Amino acid sequence: MSVRSITWSNRHVIRGGGFTLVELLVVIAIIGALVGLLLPAVQAAREASRRMSCSNNLRQLGIAAHNYHSAYSLLPPGSVAKQHPSSPTVPWTFYRWSALASLSPHLENTAAYNALDLTLPLYSANLAVTAQNVEGSRVMVPTFLCPSDGAQRLHDSFGPTNYAFTTGTGAGGGTPLDTDGTLYVNSKTRLEDITDGTSQTLIASESILGQAGAQARDPRVGYRFVFSAPLTDAGCNLAPTWNYSDPRGFSWVNGEYRNGLYNHYYLPNSQTADCIGVFLGGGFPTIYTPFGWKTARSRHAAGVNALRADGSVAFISDRVDLEAWRAMATRRGGEILAPL
Repeated sequence: MSVRSITWSNRHVIRGGGFTLVELLVVIAIIGALVGLLLPAVQAAREASRRMSCSNNLRQLGIAAHNYHSAYSLLPPGSVAKQHPSSPTVPWTFYRWSALASLSPHLENTAAYNALDLTLPLYSANLAVTAQNVEGSRVMVPTFLCPSDGAQRLHDSFGPTNYAFTTGTGAGGGTPLDTDGTLYVNSKTRLEDITDGTSQTLIASESILGQAGAQARDPRVGYRFVFSAPLTDAGCNLAPTWNYSDPRGFSWVNGEYRNGLYNHYYLPNSQTADCIGVFLGGGFPTIYTPFGWKTARSRHAAGVNALRADGSVAFISDRVDLEAWRAMATRRGGEILAPL
């Protein structure tokens, strides 16, 4: 064999054992395309799992609400307002304990509950948390947080919440007092009072956590604030202030519209920002009572998880008819709804 033929043979072996640049680029392109196809599927699967976990949290709240009803023959109040005998100058609304706080012992959340004293107001006269309730109010409770929404602390003094109980349709300018819903300030609703049917009435839903210090006017995380109540559409539309210092959902122990309450005045995940106001009249029984039009909001695509009064959970579309959405929030409105 000649030297020339050996050289040609060696070259042939070298070329046959590698990849050309074109072949390598084709392989990279194929891998990139596969990753591009797989990533949305993986993200969708993860979100489906998070949404299921979120739904299970609401279901646990439903079980706790029924256990509370078995113990006391009524559902917990959405919030508390009353006079404290030893502190007559504290506005009654400063009690403000949420339904989540009342339900805590029925949720295996006894550590936080045992650190709270619900016989005292949540806030003292100077708006500081009462000393006996500082520790319990800071507890982060996994059951109160939806994994789709980050679960971050929003306030140094409180643990946050992604879940709120409905006061009703938002009638009366967003009043939290004696409303057409199931849970409101000092409510004493029994299951038998829900004459629209427990399977047709929503009592709780999701709420996106706010963002402390955010500046953009994003209706998902911010809310308009007015120094008056009851609310009006005109007043809210002209609201000069957006509040990000006390982000929505910053405190699970706090039973006001920014935290443990919501209503159905706006559609779920509405592009209209929520509106919060404060009542500045009426003396100690009612002064500083928070009013609000705050709707259900979630990080899930196209809707929100919601808890029925019978303890089951439904997924409500963002495109639900507004009249039907409001009918779902009343306890005895007499509306006829298709099965949720």
